[in-house]
Amino acid sequence: MTEQPRLIRTGRTMALATLTSRVTGFLRTLALVAALGLGSRLLDAYTVANMTPNTIYELVLGGALAGVMVPLLIRAAAEPAVDSDLHAQRLLSTIVYVLGATVVLTVAAAPWIVDLYAPVFSPEQRDLAILLTRYFLPQILLYGLGTGMAAILNARGDLSTPMWAPVANNIVVIATALGYILVGGGDELSALTPGQSLLLSLGTTAGVAVQTLVLAAALRRSGFPLRLRLDPRGIGLRRTARMAGWTLLYVIAAQAALTVGTRLASSGAGPGPVAVYQNAYTLFQLPYAVVAVSVITGVLPRMSAAAGGRDLARITADLSHGLRLTAVVLMPVAAALIVLGPQITTLLFAHGNASAGAARLTGSVLAAFGFALVPFAGYQIMLRVFFALHDTRTPALIHVGVAVVTIASSVALSRTLPAQDLLVGLAACYAAAYAIGFAAAGAVLRHRLGRIDGHRLLRSHARMLAASLAAGGTGALVAHALRHGGMAGGGWTGSLVTVLTVSVVGAGLYALVAHLLRVPELRTLVSALRPGAAAG
Repeated sequence: MTEQPRLIRTGRTMALATLTSRVTGFLRTLALVAALGLGSRLLDAYTVANMTPNTIYELVLGGALAGVMVPLLIRAAAEPAVDSDLHAQRLLSTIVYVLGATVVLTVAAAPWIVDLYAPVFSPEQRDLAILLTRYFLPQILLYGLGTGMAAILNARGDLSTPMWAPVANNIVVIATALGYILVGGGDELSALTPGQSLLLSLGTTAGVAVQTLVLAAALRRSGFPLRLRLDPRGIGLRRTARMAGWTLLYVIAAQAALTVGTRLASSGAGPGPVAVYQNAYTLFQLPYAVVAVSVITGVLPRMSAAAGGRDLARITADLSHGLRLTAVVLMPVAAALIVLGPQITTLLFAHGNASAGAARLTGSVLAAFGFALVPFAGYQIMLRVFFALHDTRTPALIHVGVAVVTIASSVALSRTLPAQDLLVGLAACYAAAYAIGFAAAGAVLRHRLGRIDGHRLLRSHARMLAASLAAGGTGALVAHALRHGGMAGGGWTGSLVTVLTVSVVGAGLYALVAHLLRVPELRTLVSALRPGAAAG
């Protein structure tokens, strides 16, 4: 009985860090939208350039590091014959060498990379995207160092610092966007000066550099000696390669789906379709990151330790509790995104240089993404069980299936849907693919573990769904009444009234129905969040 409150308290601490990180990350998005203009060609060029280093990093090394580094470090620390600090130093050194070479190669290939993601850019837009991309590509090395240092901190018991570090990055980029506004920058691509483009380039990369320095400082304080090693022997390269080989397949599948989605989005109708799609995706990721990522970060070291002792019962218990705890929060949030998508994005984005039409379109895409929230989060939690068991083959094969469904359905819809509906269709394809992936991962885990507490999961999810449908349906009726009753229009003020009213009504109704249906996860969550709960 003590494990669940402990997991919730750990998750609460990390949720605060993640919430701060994601809120400042979203403020960063708002600042960039205000500075560069949602719906502008300038923001689309910046968006493509800014996603490039992260995408390449994930493809080359990032997915492998995220999936296998924490389990490998924990296993190394448990072996008396292994010098865990030397082991970690060699891992970090390998990251530097591999990603340093990657930066050099990709800077030279920047024009081809931009053409891959955005083949319909105008010459002027393409030139700017190439310039920004070349300044952003050194972030690949910084991302790798950050991931490696975060994994070492996690293995040493520090789970919160890696979740706070992105706040520094976000603050630097927010300052960059505000500085761009102060020097007279606008949303017109043709009016951009060399100094303004340099400010955007260096400021964005400086944010990632500061984030990496925060992690390095935390490692030094923990007593870990940061040192480059020339000899990679003894880090388990063979074992890592076996695990990472399948993880690389996973990453390739994910990046293929991302590339196809970005290319298709760039041909969508309306202002700035790439930025519209990416901003909707960023909003969709916010609740997932605050809730599910906190749960994942809390349970992965525990599941890795349990896997080392072949304690399948503990793994099953952590999986079941993580899925239920995540769903009790995310299911009503998903209902809110579906019902209030356009109002939320109008409230957030319809200011500064942003286009009101682009803000509303972003909301429609966000509503479609809302259907993906619960299955996507559950899918990610399930994959961590495979990683804890040192199995990267199974999640890779499952994710190939998810990517194939995403790509095939997206391409098919792009040929049948009108251009103005394409972005919403792409988000719907994403949701359908992850629902299939969630079901497939659950079926395989049931076979692997013998049981995954299926009856309890189905029962609790059904009750949460009933409460969410009641809240979402009532919220939709309230929004309709406000709009057609003349009490809330489609502008900023009307959106504020609608969001506040529907949120209060929906949250209250969800809590009431969940209480009547005796959803125990809600009671557990409320108890753990009460002041003084951490003392128990």
